Amino acid sequence: MTLGVACLTQATPPAIGKDPVTEQKIEALISKMTLDEKIGQMTELTIDVLGDFVDDEFRLNEDKLHKAIAEFKVGSFLNAPGSVAQSKEKWQEIIGKIQAVLMKEIGIPCIYGLDQTHGTTYTLGGTIFPQNINIAASFNPGLAYEAARVTAYETRAGNCPWTYSPTIDMARDPRWPRVWESFGEDCLVNSVMGSAAVRGYQGDDPNHIPAGRVAASLKYYMGYSMPRTGKDRTPAYIADPELREKCFAPFKACVEAGALTVMVNSGSINGVPVHASASLLTEWLKEDLNWDGMLITDWADINNLYTREHVATDKKDAIRIAINAGIDMAMEPYDFNFCTLLKELVRGNKVPMSRIDDAVRRVLRLKYRLGLFDQPNTPAEDYPLFGSTEHAELALRAAEESEILLKNQGNILPLAKGKKLLVTGPNANSMRCLNGGWSYSWQGHLTDRFAGKYNTIYEALCNKFGSANVRLEQGVTYKPEAGYAEENEPEIEKAVKAARDVDIIIACIGENSYCETPGNLSDLAISTNQNNLVKALATTGKPIILILNEGRPRIINEIEPLASGIINILLPGNYGGDALANILAGDVNPSARMPYTYPRNQAELTTYDYRVSEGTDKMEGAYDYDAVISVQWPFGYGLSYTTFEYSNFQTNATSFTANDELHFSVDVTNSGTRAGKEIVMLFSRDLVASLTPENRRLRGFKKLELQPGETQTVTLSIKGSDLAFVGADGKWILEQGDFRLQNGNQTLNITCSKTHKWDTPNK
Repeated sequence: MTLGVACLTQATPPAIGKDPVTEQKIEALISKMTLDEKIGQMTELTIDVLGDFVDDEFRLNEDKLHKAIAEFKVGSFLNAPGSVAQSKEKWQEIIGKIQAVLMKEIGIPCIYGLDQTHGTTYTLGGTIFPQNINIAASFNPGLAYEAARVTAYETRAGNCPWTYSPTIDMARDPRWPRVWESFGEDCLVNSVMGSAAVRGYQGDDPNHIPAGRVAASLKYYMGYSMPRTGKDRTPAYIADPELREKCFAPFKACVEAGALTVMVNSGSINGVPVHASASLLTEWLKEDLNWDGMLITDWADINNLYTREHVATDKKDAIRIAINAGIDMAMEPYDFNFCTLLKELVRGNKVPMSRIDDAVRRVLRLKYRLGLFDQPNTPAEDYPLFGSTEHAELALRAAEESEILLKNQGNILPLAKGKKLLVTGPNANSMRCLNGGWSYSWQGHLTDRFAGKYNTIYEALCNKFGSANVRLEQGVTYKPEAGYAEENEPEIEKAVKAARDVDIIIACIGENSYCETPGNLSDLAISTNQNNLVKALATTGKPIILILNEGRPRIINEIEPLASGIINILLPGNYGGDALANILAGDVNPSARMPYTYPRNQAELTTYDYRVSEGTDKMEGAYDYDAVISVQWPFGYGLSYTTFEYSNFQTNATSFTANDELHFSVDVTNSGTRAGKEIVMLFSRDLVASLTPENRRLRGFKKLELQPGETQTVTLSIKGSDLAFVGADGKWILEQGDFRLQNGNQTLNITCSKTHKWDTPNK
């Protein structure tokens, strides 16, 4: 059974052009709009400006509604009140009232947006899925699609038509606090998973989004995830070939899949703030891709052009720069001055009316495509599957397919029945840890208030193995609802004492939840307390199973040798504890793979597609030169409870040109005794090139399920042009010469017979 197919050419169908009827409606409407109304459509404010909390409940304020809508004509709002999740009934009340006032005052519906980033994260009672990094680890695009489809359905149950998701900016730096929001370090995986998510959110026709789907917003365009310091919202310095070839690729793929909106990188690239870059915003995205969607800022990012980046003299100057660069909607989120200042800029001929009209067309096009003019509200009763068992089962399966078995010394896993277990570590008994950020609250720090009906790791193991066989003694704990790195005074001796009476130790370590800048770090190593806990437990002589529950790879090179088994569960969501219990018991055979390179040492941070010269061995002669790359676990690594063998690797063409279709087939056999899922990955390496070639590059992947003894022939297809790269002159080139292809332990060589160079920015 094939579970998911992926290669770049299959994942990005052609973009669908404008609908003529919709365009006629847009032109008719825009011709009647005042400048104030146009600028209002370009403005997005947070919900907190429209109301107040009374007895811990958010209530809309009539005067504040009137000011925002009747006076300033604001046409978009976002976020949860106080950044805390609300019931779908409360969302119906809030958004329904906003829609009623807008339709009465202006006649143009609101476009409301929420960060429903891994399920209905801001809608109580809805389904929460694993974070994107887990979906990437599953290497199953079908899960990306289904999770997005369910999220869209349940988001519309709360009357919200727009989500700020998916994040497709590659996680190239493990220090970055938003690694877990992405689909990992590879541009193909981000392209494929992101495109699947876009279609899951929006459906198959971007011109007509059904009432059960939402508009997607691609984040964060682009290069945001590669800051020099590793810290959130700080500058990136990226060579132009890498920017075009890798950073841009997922956005191109997802735009071609129909994505309607894009959110812009908060930082700068090579000294130019992306919000100020007409080249990146207008030329690359809108013109080169012929994209008719809408660009939105992130939170108050126009302000950063003068407060942080210092490329503008004041807010008015910052607005001028950003709007002229191509920004269509400003997420302010509190300041009405945007409207006043932009109006002054237009009156003073600093921002042309043609730019205003272009932006407003894009906003109106989004609202028409969502059907909001015909149906501003989506009643909750139209969505009977909200929070259903069916959706929960999907979230559980996604978690099961996304937890990675990294070590299984002596086949200690699955656990033998009847063993007595000690569950320890700070992540052992917390729903907050399982979910991460963007979960019920921005930082995810309130998750345990709202997720009590779900099972922590400890609770799931009690259910699976019997509470009489499972003991909890954490040894290290986090401070409740505090910053992610804040730990209580450790009680390691209690855990060590408890370990003497059990057979196996399940040590649950990693990180607490965080999001964005509050998740910045200065030390990538696991915390000292957790490191000491595992070392102390090892002195008991009892086997240790390490459970890594973290949003990014924390270095564990001192304690990895002490563990007999290791499972990296990443951030698997509300059903992550149950999924882990199923894997430990052997009811589920793990099938996930590492979506990023897990570093072994602080000073050795790399990605799998490094240039070949980065891994040079010792040099002969006087210089003891050593640049061997050492990692804890490579990208694509993962174990199973069964074994797979590869054979008969073949291709249809040993010689090819840019226009040829290349098909690679390989026989995969389950040579073990359990049914299992295998991820077949096709890698390439350019053996000689005008730029130092990469060590290897993922070109396609497919996930399949095999019974013991079963063999399947798997075929992965790419275009000859897929093996091109961006040269030093910024242009795509496929060079004559040899390439090595790899599938499992099988390799073969093919030859490009003719060099081809592209004059256009996109192949």
